[in-house]
Amino acid sequence: MPDDSLTAITPRIERIKHEIRRRELAIAGVTRLTPHMIRVTLRGEELADFASAAADDHIKVFVPGADGEAETRDYTPRAFDTARRELVIDFVDHGDGPASSWARAARVGGTLRIAGPRGSRVIAGDIRNWVFIGDETALPAIGRFVEELPAGRRATAIVAVPGPADEQQLESAADLDLRWHHRPLAEAADPAPLLNALRNLTLAPETFVWIAAEATVARALRSELLGRGHPPAWLKAAGYWVEGQVDASDQEILD
Repeated sequence: MPDDSLTAITPRIERIKHEIRRRELAIAGVTRLTPHMIRVTLRGEELADFASAAADDHIKVFVPGADGEAETRDYTPRAFDTARRELVIDFVDHGDGPASSWARAARVGGTLRIAGPRGSRVIAGDIRNWVFIGDETALPAIGRFVEELPAGRRATAIVAVPGPADEQQLESAADLDLRWHHRPLAEAADPAPLLNALRNLTLAPETFVWIAAEATVARALRSELLGRGHPPAWLKAAGYWVEGQVDASDQEILD
């Protein structure tokens, strides 16, 4: 017979569908958090029914491309407050891409069109121990994850950023161990820094590991964990971007 005590605590992914809506929102605030991160606060009555059930949800933002036509990019809702009709998005400033260029030029009083999220993949279960591993593109989701964790949980966050000035202060009711690793932005597709950090980490039993980075990096981290015998049910990995490809991702890495 199966061990019900083990079955009861095995994490599961619950999929929640949302109505896909486009919203035209006003820019209420623009803050450069770090040399490579710009926070944009949006407001509008259309946020009254905005829903985002998972910390790693994605919405589409519509920004002008090089030819003036709108292009879409995926971003994490860093925070939202339906009562205040407010949504916060953090943009990584990593070059001359359309989203980075838009964020640098964003000013209070302007507007941004968004859509989604179309759905949420909620990590459900009584998970006491968490590990989050990612690069600067994953930092908004990691920040939201740890801020939403309740007291009585333990979390380790391992984040690769270009340098000390790119570190952020993250608050959590959980027991949080925040570990920063520095490497040039140009080396963000190199798995070595995060792999080395993972290899120096001792995982407690029943620890859920969440990974998001460049697709090759995320795949290497997942392979390392599986090679150590980490249960696949206690692991979620995603490639938030793909080196050399525009607007590409691998949101659910399985092999």
